[in-house]
Amino acid sequence: MIQMEHRVAVLDRDLCNFKKCQHECQRFCPPQMMGESVIEFGEDGYPVINENTCIGCSICVKKCPFDAISIVNLAQELGSEKVHQFGINTFRLYRLPVPKKGKVVGLVGKNGVGKSTSINILSGNLIPNLGRVESPPDWREILKAFQGTELRAHFELISEGNLKSSLKPQAIYLIPKVWQSPVRELIDRYDEAGSGSELVKQLGLSQSLDKMPSELSGGELQRVAVAIASERDADIYFFDEPSSYNDVFQRMQVSRVIRDLAIKGKSVVLVEHDLTFLDYATDYVHIIYGQPAVYGVVSGIMTTSEGINTLLEGLIPGENVRFRDTPVTFDVYSSSTEDVESAILLQYSQMEKRFRNFELKVDAGVLREGQVVGVLGANALGKTTMLRILASEEKPDAGGAMTKAKISYKPQYLSSEYEGTVQDLLEFSTGSLWNDNYNFQQLIRPLTVDRLLQNKVKELSGGELQKVAVTICLLREADIYALDEPSAFTDVEDRIAMAKAMQRFIKGKGKSAIVIDHDIMLVDIISDSLIIFTGEPGAKGFASSPMSKEKGMNMFLSDIGITYRRDIQTGRPRVNKPESRLDREQKAKGYYYYLVREETK
Repeated sequence: MIQMEHRVAVLDRDLCNFKKCQHECQRFCPPQMMGESVIEFGEDGYPVINENTCIGCSICVKKCPFDAISIVNLAQELGSEKVHQFGINTFRLYRLPVPKKGKVVGLVGKNGVGKSTSINILSGNLIPNLGRVESPPDWREILKAFQGTELRAHFELISEGNLKSSLKPQAIYLIPKVWQSPVRELIDRYDEAGSGSELVKQLGLSQSLDKMPSELSGGELQRVAVAIASERDADIYFFDEPSSYNDVFQRMQVSRVIRDLAIKGKSVVLVEHDLTFLDYATDYVHIIYGQPAVYGVVSGIMTTSEGINTLLEGLIPGENVRFRDTPVTFDVYSSSTEDVESAILLQYSQMEKRFRNFELKVDAGVLREGQVVGVLGANALGKTTMLRILASEEKPDAGGAMTKAKISYKPQYLSSEYEGTVQDLLEFSTGSLWNDNYNFQQLIRPLTVDRLLQNKVKELSGGELQKVAVTICLLREADIYALDEPSAFTDVEDRIAMAKAMQRFIKGKGKSAIVIDHDIMLVDIISDSLIIFTGEPGAKGFASSPMSKEKGMNMFLSDIGITYRRDIQTGRPRVNKPESRLDREQKAKGYYYYLVREETK
């Protein structure tokens, strides 16, 4: 049988329940019915799909009662570019990123399409099998496969044991399980480059040194992991999602540490979902696209500007690949809260809330119909406390709401302790609202929650649980939606889809929303106005009144010390490189948030 396409057949063994089905995948397969061997059952009872005899009709996909099968037809030429496959009918990766000496190369894409697999291969922790699951190649064959490419020399160093690599893993929660001594001793142990003390200062870890890893916050633990990876004496450094748990200020600290390694002539590879962080820290970008847990394809290398614009457009022109139906657009001109004449949904006076070691003061403000207010500020300044007060989850010591509004609140920390499926939880939380046609098309489907309906809530990933929580919050009957860090644990594609769906859904229903998040680009996409938090983390916080996005962004970015310009092609905010001409010019003018209308005057 001649295949004009490269077939990918993947079985999700966690979903497959062959003991409770009628083997529909085999019974309804057309070639199988004609006597061809396509789907057979192994000794363990699971079906095995022969990709060479499969015709790609996807009837088995539709007939499987547990949605356990995926069939994808890819361009034939990709078959020769397969780098690794984990087993028969399992995930496979095509192509690899290309590290560059003295540069930071970013990897961006959905979760589950091979970003972590890529860095494990490039770091030497995983030997690529070129898709040969049953007869893995030796190093001679691997080197021959990469002959004539920039990766040939890289793999030669790995094969000879001469590549020194340092990896900051994604799973930082494992650190307290393997290290039970103070952080100071952990940092001293791996300080091969003699940079430990300086990294502690750069990453704001001075107060964390005498703590045990188990006592650290998520942000502290993340920055400790970054410090350990950075202080090792290596040729190439890998950072897998180093921004997680950190606020914007801390993310900038981390990005400066990463850039310093490249300035010293090291090769750096960065996996990241925060596009502001990616824009600031990297020189080049690879987009990794595909179907999560099925396959991933690494795009050609692009400059950071070109790569992020391509990601937002959803189309890779040189490869003729569209991986998203619609491009992401940005509202170039900021709206002003003073210009909005819509009805007031919530009005609150100056408020105060005091704890034993912390004090929060909030300026008076109003929320209007159709308005989305973004909230920006460092960790431990009282952002969540303000949201809980407005949602009547916490009582202020002074002041409060002057008008009553029904508020639906999504907390920062989510619980997966629910017995049942996602559909069960949706029905329990929203009744039949989740299955209303408008809600399904405008919210459930864009957030891909429809693909999770039969999954057990306890088995959801952090990103999947986040999308379900956002969906439930928005489906409740309310005047105002209060969402605390909706982007946490989600990948860049989900963040983009979430921002656009939330904005469209909220405005379409004439509601209002307050959104706290550390992803500046998400806040820029979704918000009409901003509340800015300042103060001393852990001691006192001050929340401004809602102000125009332009004014709020200018105030916030000046505090961080970075400047934005608008990309001419997409209108997206772009971070100016530190001390570049535009960076110096804008800082001299005191204008940190640059609009297109200013560029064209």
